[in-house]
Amino acid sequence: MPETLAVIVAHKREEIARAKEAIAFGELEALVAQQEPPRNFFAAVTRHANTQHTAIIAEVKRKSPSAGWIRPSYDTSDFVPEDFADQYARNGAAAISCLTDERFFGGHLSYIQRIKDRVSLPVLRKDFLIDPFQLWESRAAGADAVLLIAECLTEAEIVDMQILAQQLQLTVLLEVHSLDNLLRVRPHVGFPHASYGLLGINNRDLSSMQVDLNHTLRLTELVEDRSILVSESGIKTAGDLLRLRKQGVRIALVGEHLMRQDNPGAALAQLLGRGAAPPTPPAPSSDIEPKE
Repeated sequence: MPETLAVIVAHKREEIARAKEAIAFGELEALVAQQEPPRNFFAAVTRHANTQHTAIIAEVKRKSPSAGWIRPSYDTSDFVPEDFADQYARNGAAAISCLTDERFFGGHLSYIQRIKDRVSLPVLRKDFLIDPFQLWESRAAGADAVLLIAECLTEAEIVDMQILAQQLQLTVLLEVHSLDNLLRVRPHVGFPHASYGLLGINNRDLSSMQVDLNHTLRLTELVEDRSILVSESGIKTAGDLLRLRKQGVRIALVGEHLMRQDNPGAALAQLLGRGAAPPTPPAPSSDIEPKE
């Protein structure tokens, strides 16, 4: 495991231990039972993907270990994740990815429900999930899908997490960074139910932290069903999406590029080759009486 990832996972184990002490499992089960059924993340990203169109999973992301704060304005306590999700939803996103890791990415688990209260798109919890407890936690927080990073998990752990995720009706985006891990997890993609599983290829080298879009293009030859393949990281232009589609990759997760822009929603529209949606009008003042 690369050093940066090892540091994050070690911290995550401590975080999970504290979370388990803070809530009894029975309480967590009750919170899950109170949640509305998950939105179908798998269908949202696969049904809109074709030879002419890339389905974009647009990400709400404040910072990263490699980039720091993506914009200085994100380093404030009044960051509003749902505003970005709303921009994405109005400008062609198929689904939303939300960073929930606090220490390294500036996220928070509460962001998921805040986003879902604003937009109708399904939401992926993007975090370092290494314990079944976190899947229950994700569903209780309103997540419709979860990220599992192969580099953080053994094969047995991946299979167990996939089974539980399917029981909780969560779509799994199983992510790999390397050829070795792709070969290791390839037999498990879509287990135990095909309509709950996506395969992600992350273009970031975890050792050097460098990003290369060609990484996806090289590894696609080893993926039989490209309809469930998601390219992640380093995607910035419509030309990048075209290159991916020519190789049969029709779903992409884009975050840092969009979050760096003055208007992430307009940047998404440009990426998709469409006109930007007008800004959301401000809410009416609370001191104005509603019409009868």
